[in-house]
Amino acid sequence: MSQTKGMQSLVFENKVYVVSAASIVGKLEGEGPLGKYFDKVEEDPMLGQDSWEEAESRMQLSAARMALDKAGLQPEDIRMIFTGDLLAQSIASSFGIVELERPVYGLFGACSTMGEALSLGAMAVNAGYGEHVMAVTSSHFGSAEKEFRFPLAYGNQRPPSATWTVTGSGACVLGLEKSGARIAAVTSGRIVDYGLKDSQNMGACMAPAACDTICRHLMDFERQPSEYDRIITGDLGKVGKVILLELLRQQGYDIEKQHLDCGMLIYDENNQDTGAGGSGCACSATVFAAHILPKLEQGEWRRVLFVPTGALMSKVSFYEGQTVPGIAQAVLLESTAKEA
Repeated sequence: MSQTKGMQSLVFENKVYVVSAASIVGKLEGEGPLGKYFDKVEEDPMLGQDSWEEAESRMQLSAARMALDKAGLQPEDIRMIFTGDLLAQSIASSFGIVELERPVYGLFGACSTMGEALSLGAMAVNAGYGEHVMAVTSSHFGSAEKEFRFPLAYGNQRPPSATWTVTGSGACVLGLEKSGARIAAVTSGRIVDYGLKDSQNMGACMAPAACDTICRHLMDFERQPSEYDRIITGDLGKVGKVILLELLRQQGYDIEKQHLDCGMLIYDENNQDTGAGGSGCACSATVFAAHILPKLEQGEWRRVLFVPTGALMSKVSFYEGQTVPGIAQAVLLESTAKEA
C-alpha cells in the first residue's frame, strides 16, 4: 500500500526496488563524458533500419531486452510495461516493444517520461498489481528533428539556447526483490505554464515546472536540500539550470550544491557542439541507468531526488502559436548498499 504525503507526494509502504537498468546511446553520446558507462554505444544512427523512427524503435526493444537479461527475467515475467517517446502517438514505443508481447501503458510526458514511467511502475508494484514491471523510454536526434524542427539536410542554424535531442533508450525493471536502490516515494508534477513560446529554449520553458515540483516535494516531506546527496533534473541544460536555481532561491531554497542536470552531464559543452545541453526522453533515462543508479547501488549517494522535466508541446500547438507548458516528475531514490 502507499500513503499520501502532503499535497502531491506518495510514500511507498512496500519497498520497491530498481532490479535492473540498461542504457543504449548513439555515437555522439558515446563520445561524451559518460560514454564508458553506457551499456552499448551504437555507431550507426540508423541501426541498419530504413528510417530514424525504426532505428529508435530498435533501440527501445534492445534496451528492454538488455534490462530483462540483467534481471534474469523473460518477457512473460513482466506484468506490464510503462513506455513512451517524443513522436506522434508514441510510434517509437508501440513499434519497438511489440515483440515483447506484454501489456503496455503508453505515456506522454515529453522528456519527463522516464520519471512518469518510474512513478507509475513503482505505484503498481507497491500496490501488488505486478511482481515485476518495466519502465522504458527513447528518443532520437534524427526523428525528433524531423518531427518538431527541420529536416537534417536543411542544415539550419540552432540558437545557443537550443538543446540537442539525445539518441538513445533507457529501460528499468522494478520489483520487490532487494537491490542496491529503491524508490521510496514520488512527487507528481503539475503542468506549469509561464507563457513562454520559444521551443528552441526548452530549458527556460521547463525550469518553472522543475521549481514547482522540487518545492512541493521539499514542503511535502518538510526537508531541506541539504538532506539530499543530489537533486538531479532531467534536461534543463545550462540555460534552464540558471533559471531553476534563481526561481528556487526566490522560494527560499538553495540547491546549488546538490544540483546536477542530466542534459549537462551527457555532453561535453566545450568539445561537443550540442548547444545548451541534452534533451529528449532518452536524456534522463540513459543518465539514470548509466550514472545515477550505479552511484546509489555503490552507496556513494544515499538519497537522490530524480526530477525529469518535459516540455508539453506538439507540432500542432507550435504552429498555432501556443505556449510551451512544462511538467516535472520527481522520484525519490534511496541507496540500500549499507543496509543489513
